[in-house]
Amino acid sequence: MRLLVACATAAATVSLSTPAEAAVPLSTPAEAATAVYGFAWADGKGHLRLVPKSATRASKRFYTFKTLHRALELRLDYTKAAYGRVTVACDLVETEGRIAVDGKGLGRTKCGPGDLTETLARGPVPVRVEYRGGKATRVNEILITDWGTPRTARGTIKRVNDTAVLFTTGGRTIKLGYTYTTAFHRTTARCGDGWLTGRPVNADRNGLGKKPCTWTELTKALKGTRHPVLVKVDYTPGVDALNEVWEVFGDA
Repeated sequence: MRLLVACATAAATVSLSTPAEAAVPLSTPAEAATAVYGFAWADGKGHLRLVPKSATRASKRFYTFKTLHRALELRLDYTKAAYGRVTVACDLVETEGRIAVDGKGLGRTKCGPGDLTETLARGPVPVRVEYRGGKATRVNEILITDWGTPRTARGTIKRVNDTAVLFTTGGRTIKLGYTYTTAFHRTTARCGDGWLTGRPVNADRNGLGKKPCTWTELTKALKGTRHPVLVKVDYTPGVDALNEVWEVFGDA
C-alpha cells in the first residue's frame, strides 16, 4: 500500500512541476486484451479454436449467441490462461444444480489450463475469451439459453484433422468439429475398413450405413481418403458440431 501511495505522489509531483511533460506517458501501457465470445473447440495440444459470436445477456446467468457475419476463426494458445468455470469445482463435468458465476455472468471458479484441456475434450464450450496476439490470457465459461436445433443434410465431408471436417452442401462449406459423442454409421462389413471398401453389406435401401461405429473409426476412415466423400450428417448449426455421420454407398 505504501508503494502505491509513493508512486501516486511522485506522479502528482511530475504533473505539477513539469506540465509540458504531463501529456507524455511515463511508461508504455500494455497492449489491451481483446474479448470475444463463442464455442471453444480443442485444436491441438494447448490450443483452442472458436468463431466469434455476438453475445447478449439474456438474464443474470445466461447469454444468447448470434452469428457474426464474416467472423473469422481464431486459434489461440491457452497454456498460460486463467480459466473460470461455471461449476463449483474444477473437476465437475456438469453444474449439478449449483452455478458459480459472477455479476457479469462469467464462470468464477478459478481453474487452470489443464482443467480447460479436460473440459474441451468433452466437446464444445461456450466461453468468453480475452486474448493478446495468438495467446488467450483469460477464458471464462458462460451459460447460454440455446444450443441450437440439429439438422440433417446430404453432402460431402473432407478431413481437416482428427477432430474436424469440412462439410459441403448446397454450395456452402462449413467446418464441423466432432468428439467421442459423434456416431458413425458404416456400409462396410467392419468399422475399421477403408471408405466404401468391399460390398455394402451394411447399407440400407437408401444406401446409408447402418453399422454403428465410433468417432475414432471415422477419423481412421477419413485418413485413407484423398477426396471429399459422400455422406449424410446430423449437425448443429451455430455450434458447428458434427453429431452423426452416415457413410453413403454410390449415388443413392
